[in-house]
Amino acid sequence: MTVSLRESVQLVSDPRNLDASVEEVFHLMLGVDCRREPAPAVIEPESVTAVVGFGGLLSGACVFKSGSTAAMKIAAHMTGMEFEEVDDTVKDGIGEICNMLAGSWKGKVPDLAANCGLSVPAVITGRDYNLHVQAPEFRLNHAYRFEDASFEVTIICDKLQ
Repeated sequence: MTVSLRESVQLVSDPRNLDASVEEVFHLMLGVDCRREPAPAVIEPESVTAVVGFGGLLSGACVFKSGSTAAMKIAAHMTGMEFEEVDDTVKDGIGEICNMLAGSWKGKVPDLAANCGLSVPAVITGRDYNLHVQAPEFRLNHAYRFEDASFEVTIICDKLQ
């Protein structure tokens, strides 16, 4: 029997699944409560972006983007350490947050959870860069905040089987 997500596109693209994933991961892993913001996140000139790819019935990516200050704050909550710069520990922490968000999000749809794999996170730092995907089938992009840290999480689906 061939499994298809075409009939479940409303469930797969439901924005509540992304919100629930962010709330779960940040509450369980960092011990903080996040709230979704109506406006785009304020990203500092220096940003940290992590990307985890999806492969299988859905191909695309989960993208986590924050400013460097927010990234250091997230890593501090994860490790109990303080950071003055975006070092390898901060980058690894942001990559792991993105990985957990991707896994939690795909776990909200049983057929997706069973038939979609995740790539190893890639982390990009710096200024003035954009991630471009041609004509995605759907895109979810939400801004979130905890304390004074803001970040964005984007789910991009470029192919759904």
